[in-house]
Amino acid sequence: MSENFETIAIRTQTERSSHKEHSSAIYLTSSYKFDDAEEMRALFANEKEGNVYSRYSNPNTSEFIEKMCLLEGAEDGFATATGMASIFTTFGAFLKSGDHIVSSRSVFGSTHQLLTTVFSKWGVTFDYADLDKPQDWEVLIKPNTRIIFVETPSNPGIDVIDLEFLAGLAKKHKVLFVVDNCFATPYLQQPIKLGADISIHSATKYIDGQGRVLGGIILGSKALISEVITFARHSGPSLSPFNAWILSKSLETLAVRMDRHCENALKVAEYLENHPQIKLVKYPFLPSHPQYEIAKKQMKQGGGIVTIVVKGGIAGARKFMDGLKMFSISANLADTRSIATHPATSTHSKLTEEQRLEVGIEQGSVRLSIGLEHVDDILKDIEDALNS
Repeated sequence: MSENFETIAIRTQTERSSHKEHSSAIYLTSSYKFDDAEEMRALFANEKEGNVYSRYSNPNTSEFIEKMCLLEGAEDGFATATGMASIFTTFGAFLKSGDHIVSSRSVFGSTHQLLTTVFSKWGVTFDYADLDKPQDWEVLIKPNTRIIFVETPSNPGIDVIDLEFLAGLAKKHKVLFVVDNCFATPYLQQPIKLGADISIHSATKYIDGQGRVLGGIILGSKALISEVITFARHSGPSLSPFNAWILSKSLETLAVRMDRHCENALKVAEYLENHPQIKLVKYPFLPSHPQYEIAKKQMKQGGGIVTIVVKGGIAGARKFMDGLKMFSISANLADTRSIATHPATSTHSKLTEEQRLEVGIEQGSVRLSIGLEHVDDILKDIEDALNS
């Protein structure tokens, strides 16, 4: 097999059936037939490899996992029903009452809710650290710290932190280093190769890339994923075979899609950086980005998300969004279609105003997920909205 990303994503495929199908078949089955009672016993005793129940494994989920492992440089993985299921499953597999997490302050709103309202009920504590203050991370590590968790680039602040630095910190203190790699995808960034123990994706986003299905995946070493599988088999967050088939097929076009997302996003960021109605533009591959050098070091390109702050606060942001004609107003991102989101009143609305400001979310902040339309049409829609 080639070592090139695009070839791996296209040519990694489950074994063909007797029908010799060119594209992988969809295995919509909840269970499997055993040749005899002894095979059933051996499979359930893990003495033999094979499928026993689709909550455990399925040819479609296995193909998706195999591809993602090869693309991320991981030994094993487990596919989940959503991206949030991947984060919950990872925390659930490795945390117990009394444990502690050090997390980046800038995380997705639902991840914040997991930390503040779900795992706190079970005696798990956490501290937030700022991505732009790497010197503060080690101070927060305690004897009971079990996980360092980070989103980079972050949602929606597009902050970046040095993954090799955090990997060294985690290794020094013997804690797990978990990275939410959703915004970058394995095409732009490979956290495990930079020292992370576990890489997580909301496959709903760029992995699918077309706003069709939900999914998530957890990637890491065989030993760590074994613990994840033990937890997940009994808690049941498994990815459906149909969604796994969609996501595996979507990986075949990930590279070409990300190239266009990144190309368009950079042009949008450069265009808006000096626009008189824009207070701030954040994009990892803009030289003005505070962590530009780190982004250039660990990312292939800057990604497809541009976060801006429109002058005039919430009134300015709403006027801009309501003036968009081609962009969709949605809470999703990473679609072929360009999308505008107001984080303060949607994805991060459960945070207090103080908490939002701590991660750079102002009332005028708008997250732009730059799609695959012609860049001239994207820029015209933005300009018309700003002039509306």
